[in-house]
Amino acid sequence: MDLWGVHLLLLITFALLDVILAGTDCLVAGDLCSSDETCSPRLRTLRQCVAGNGSMKLGPGARSQCANAVSALLSSPLHGCQCKRGMKKEKNCLSIYWSLHQSIIHGLNLVESYPYETVQRDYDYVRLASITADSDVGMATVNRCLDAAKACNVDDLCQKLRTEYVSACIKHTAKSGLCNRPKCNKALRRFFDRVPADYTHQLLFCPCTDTACAERRRQTIVPSCSYESVDKPNCITQMRICKADYVCRSRLAQFQYDCEPSETSASGCKQGNYGACLLAYTGLIGSTITPNYADNSTSNVAPWCSCSASGSTREECDHFLGYFTDNICLKNALVMFESETDQQSIVRQTSIPSHGSGETWNITSQPETMETMSNFLDTVIPTQILGNEQLVGLSTLPSDSLHDSTSSHNLKLEAVFSLVLSLLHLLYGQ
Repeated sequence: MDLWGVHLLLLITFALLDVILAGTDCLVAGDLCSSDETCSPRLRTLRQCVAGNGSMKLGPGARSQCANAVSALLSSPLHGCQCKRGMKKEKNCLSIYWSLHQSIIHGLNLVESYPYETVQRDYDYVRLASITADSDVGMATVNRCLDAAKACNVDDLCQKLRTEYVSACIKHTAKSGLCNRPKCNKALRRFFDRVPADYTHQLLFCPCTDTACAERRRQTIVPSCSYESVDKPNCITQMRICKADYVCRSRLAQFQYDCEPSETSASGCKQGNYGACLLAYTGLIGSTITPNYADNSTSNVAPWCSCSASGSTREECDHFLGYFTDNICLKNALVMFESETDQQSIVRQTSIPSHGSGETWNITSQPETMETMSNFLDTVIPTQILGNEQLVGLSTLPSDSLHDSTSSHNLKLEAVFSLVLSLLHLLYGQ
């Protein structure tokens, strides 16, 4: 093989590696780097550079070493690695991700991209329609929030984890007489990370036409325990607490990416994906910047914080809060979800096709099987006054729901090796 052929082979091999290894789990990428004699010392250098923002305190020579380490690691498996929301060891995975993806480090502007793998989720409206159809019969005004509660109650996982978080959030501790906010938020994160979006979104974003329904919807995440306090804290303070935690920081980065507004996009979203925006929104629930409906008279959402007395950070504060209160992408996503839910309501008021057959279900009322949100959350309504508490905790998924990242990576490497052999065969013409 001549020199040109060798060069071409190397270029193609590296290009294939870049494509095939894209989206590698950061835990796997970290293990690969740590076991490599070239990559490992550079990773250690980088961790020393970013520990406690220590890089800014280093001398010019040390900062140069940090910059060199970053540049070298950009061509390693660490660059482009991502994590799964709610995965086992999520915080460990995210710590590896953020060790490389800092906003600004040593003069290198590394844009904060999104840390989580893209999740494609379609809403199973037909299934939800078949579950809640009986509650619509004979009702002048259909309450979609009650429908959503009923749908959750007949799904084992949804009912179990919903019961767990409500129980955790309404239970008062004997010592203080208040609820255990960290435990409540951990249970909320567990619910929204593990239950399919077609259930959680119906519960959280159900359309309402009266204040009673809207208040029940607002109480879904038990605001008196999960985030409310005597006074609203400053949004900048809450945002900084959030960014000091790998999980909260990552959820915020994902939300700002998936719900980024755009004046030129027909959807109002730069990414053009309403489902991803709503999913990223729910990822913030259970954090120091938990968003929720602001009142029971509108569909406005916001975290429990204020920009008053922000001083020189007022512009930054308004920008952060505006991502919730003045975000055309998020507003359109909420409106579209409510609209689609109502459209499905019209369909199921006539007939619901049975799964696996061409028959039509006869819709009959079975009120004895419906557990309403009123029965479920009656004890939630009284407000409890709590102080601010920092988010500490980690949402996890059962291990059997996760792919074996190591096996997946090995398969990718085998694929690369096979491709290289094929290229060699072609170049030698044998």
